[in-house]
Amino acid sequence: MNDTQAVTLNAVALYGLALVLAAAFAAQLLLHELPCPLCLLQRILFALLAIGPILNIRFGPRPSHYALSLLTAVVGATVSTRQVLLHILPGDAGYGSALFGYHYYTWALIGFIAAIVLLAAMLLFDRQFERRAAPGSSPGAFAQGAVWLVVGLSALNVLSTLLECGFAACADNPIVYELLK
Repeated sequence: MNDTQAVTLNAVALYGLALVLAAAFAAQLLLHELPCPLCLLQRILFALLAIGPILNIRFGPRPSHYALSLLTAVVGATVSTRQVLLHILPGDAGYGSALFGYHYYTWALIGFIAAIVLLAAMLLFDRQFERRAAPGSSPGAFAQGAVWLVVGLSALNVLSTLLECGFAACADNPIVYELLK
């Protein structure tokens, strides 16, 4: 795999992250399910997971860029595991609604584990680190669109979190937007 193919795969990864962020945002707005503090932390970690691919698109693939995302995915898996373990007792209905039988935090755990595996697999392709595209060349519209989509969705999530929590700690079980009441 050369660096151009790696940049394309990083753009595809960003579109996948954008889908995750958009789905979480849609559940919040359409289903009126305000995210709990751990859910918000998982969203932040999904947004931070995009830093590696964004750097790979902007500066070319580097192992350090993948490492940033890999470390973020490990932290995300840890946070998601914590929330899964909070709701593992028999009779616990969990937090929020379920999608295909799993709560969103369980899907987040699956997503972070998938990211760990995919990032490790990308690190196996050494040729992407050997050859660089011509200096000054910019990534194509497909890759740039992915970057700006993730940045925009991250900004919208930050704004909605500000509306939900205000300037104080977020409620454990939020039911209203603090800045809108």
